[in-house]
Amino acid sequence: MAKLEPSDRIENGPFDVAEVGVLTPYLDFGSLRISPQAGITIKADVDDQSKRIVSLSLEQDGHRLQIQAFAATKSEGLWDFTMNAIAKGIAEQNGLAEVIPGALGPELRVQTSVTENGKRFLRESRFIGVDGPRWFLRGVLTGPEIYQPETYSKLIALYRSVAVNRGDTALPPGELLPITLPTANE
Repeated sequence: MAKLEPSDRIENGPFDVAEVGVLTPYLDFGSLRISPQAGITIKADVDDQSKRIVSLSLEQDGHRLQIQAFAATKSEGLWDFTMNAIAKGIAEQNGLAEVIPGALGPELRVQTSVTENGKRFLRESRFIGVDGPRWFLRGVLTGPEIYQPETYSKLIALYRSVAVNRGDTALPPGELLPITLPTANE
């Protein structure tokens, strides 16, 4: 599959760690580097069984950007395949998923039925993705105003500020890149 990335990715992100300067201030989470910004809360999402960090959630003004980086090849992308797999999984759970144009290229608009406190409602989210050099960065946007242009633009800017550190370890395409917590001396 062809790589799907915005034409200005190298200039505006998301970045490969080799594309950002050594002096650029980033919080180092192993495969993910997050640019510190006022008003952003960063949470590590941990898998209950493996106790492994599987994603980072960046929260701002009641909205969330959840990010994960995966290994990929130099020549083939994962975003097109991933969008189709997510859409199929959502449909199997009686949800709705449609590919729509987004700021970074195609993205997936998703509606799933959720029950909280005895009330059933539709929860909307947007899946975004960019195929970088030897990596794929997936993001999930959630919150009450993700379709409002100002909120969407802020979340996209946050996503584009991320730098991915693929590392040199040989990994199969689609393998989740390891996320670690920053050490105290960073």
